[in-house]
Formats: sequence, structure tokens, C-alpha cells
Amino acid sequence: MRFRHPDGSLVHLAYCTNVHPAETLEAVVAQLRDHCEPIRRRLGRDRLGIGLWLAKDAALALENDPCALAALRAELDRRGLEVVTLNGFPYEGFGSEQVKYRVYKPDWADPERLRHTTALARILAGLLPDDIVEGSISTLPLAWRTVATPARTETALTALRTLGGRLDALAELTGRSLRIGLEPEPGCVIETTADALAPLIDIAHPRIGICVDTCHLATSFEDPGPALDALAQAGVPVVKSQLSAALHAEHPRRPDVREALTAFDEPRFLHQTRTLTATGRQGTDDLGEALQHGALPDSTPWRTHVHVPLHAAPAAPLTSTLPVLATALTRLVGGPRPLTRHLEVETYTWHALPAELRPRTRTQLTDGIAAELSLARDLLTDLGLKELP
Repeated sequence: MRFRHPDGSLVHLAYCTNVHPAETLEAVVAQLRDHCEPIRRRLGRDRLGIGLWLAKDAALALENDPCALAALRAELDRRGLEVVTLNGFPYEGFGSEQVKYRVYKPDWADPERLRHTTALARILAGLLPDDIVEGSISTLPLAWRTVATPARTETALTALRTLGGRLDALAELTGRSLRIGLEPEPGCVIETTADALAPLIDIAHPRIGICVDTCHLATSFEDPGPALDALAQAGVPVVKSQLSAALHAEHPRRPDVREALTAFDEPRFLHQTRTLTATGRQGTDDLGEALQHGALPDSTPWRTHVHVPLHAAPAAPLTSTLPVLATALTRLVGGPRPLTRHLEVETYTWHALPAELRPRTRTQLTDGIAAELSLARDLLTDLGLKELP
């Protein structure tokens, strides 16, 4: 979906396909037919943006076969779909029964992460619509914190500098400008936007910036205004923003609240939980740990890394951090010029939600994602952006 900002620039809105388990190129093509095109039709649009997730095997198939890449581009066109951004964070197995810590491998100290991301950039250059010259890719924020050492961190930064040079060469070769955004996430080396400042200033490459995920921002109790202002003052580009909402528990000490939270403690994804106390931010790596007696202070609100549907806040006594998303979006695209031009709805947890919230049919999932995109569209038009055909 395309929007015209009041300053005349183009802003893109997509939804991320990592919600659909597709590890191979054949599965990616099938999801375009089974999910992406039906969502476009449900919205009544001639064109729908998708933030494509390409797992290792799918990316290898496209990287090694120019005909396959051309065929995928033709399939996108035929189904009224367009790609200006990729989700390069998960490497493989994101639809597995247990993902948890596996999603952070390989990290940026592993040469495979550089190879894979370089491949994604080359692929995206071939998938961009004819009238678009800018593409974006989100990636993990260096590494999970427990495996980080000074030597590994320096290796990771060197790899990103190398990537910057490759992106420069790709721009010269193709005329397409590709940028990479490190995506701060609780528990990682870069947990917050503030954590991203030093390494990104160190890398000092205009094609290497940040991806602001509003669920992660909220989970870490970051105030969107100061966070985004600090990035702007440091000259760190917001390459893209993922529009997502976290789980919020105002009174985690209450038994009914803890019971409601228990329903979101599931085995597939990691659900980092944070609270902000007078002594600072505290947290656990997973929700189950937080629910253990005394593991996390419970006199202040908790926020949990669960991407809850934007349009459907969980039932009381829980809620979502949709207001944080709205505030961040106002700062991102509501000013005299947009801070980013790539927005992506990323609720990948539909199939891991409590049973009463989980879609039971393909049609229900289509309706849910379409409803999220409709909400995001309304937020954008309320900010003065004009939806384009």
C-alpha cells in the first residue's frame, strides 16, 4: 500500500510474511497465492505491499537462479503484490514448533550472516517495482547478549562495514539503493534504540541504520519521542519501522492478571518480559520465568514481547501497547517530512496466541491481517497521508 506524505514523498505500508511458515521458494510462491493475494482482495486494493521473509533455502534458490528471481517478480506482479522491504532477521526454521533462542543464529559474528544478508540485498534489487529505487532489509541487532564478547562484537561491526561497501557496489551496478536496519530487541546486544547509537556511529555508513520495531520499543519502556529524537540528532537513519504492539499488564501482582498472562506463555517464541522500577529496567528472557514467584518485581507494570494483533487488544485485565505504536508513528511520519518511508505490520504470532485468539481457518487469518492493515491505514490517513491507488 502506498501513501503520499504531505511533503510529496512516497511512504510504503506492507505486512510481513514471516507469519506464514515458508522455508522453500515453492512455499513462498504458494503463500502469495494462499495468503497475500486474498488479503489484497479482502482490502479491496489493486496493489498490496508485502514485507517478504526469505529463509535460507529460498534465498539460495533465488540467488543462484536469475530465472527463478524473474519468475518470482512476475508472480508478484500477476497477483497485485509488491516488495520494497525484506525481513532478514530470522534465518530459517521460524515456523518450527520451538524457535526461542534459535532465531538469533547465525549472528553477525558468523560469516554466514553476512553472506545471507548480501544475498537478500541482491534479491531485493531484482524484486523492487520498476518505479522504486529504494529498498530496506531488517536484521538482528548484532547478537544475543550472552554470546557476545568484545572480539565477537568487533567482528560483527567489521562484517557490517563490509556489507556497507557491498551495498554501495550494488547501487552502482543496479541503480537501486538498498539499506539495512539493525532491529533492537530485548535481550540482545542492542536491546534499545539508545544501545544502537554507539555501534551505528562506529560503523558510520549511510546504508546501515536502524529498524524501529514498536513492540520492542514498548517492551523496553522506551519513550518514542526522545528515542527517535536521539537517533535523528546522531544522524542514524531509520531504515524502516515495524508496526507491532506488545502485551501490557498494569497490575502484575494480581492473581487474575498472572492467570491471564499464563495463557501467553507458550513454547514456540521467546517472550522477553520487562518492568520499569525506580532503580531502572529489569527483566527476564521469557514470560514463564517472569511468572515464577519473585523473579521480577511486580509492583510496577509489565510488558511482554508478544506481538498481539493491532486491531484486537487482549481481554481485560490485559491490554496492548497500541498507544506507543500510535505515538511512534506520529513522530515517524506525522511531521513535516517522514523519518522513514518503509512501514511493515509484523504480527507473526497469530498461530502462537491463546486458543481463543488464534485463527482456526485461513479465512480468519486473512481477515485478521487485513484488519491490522486497515487500522494502520487509518492511522496514516489521520496523520495527513493520502492513500494512493
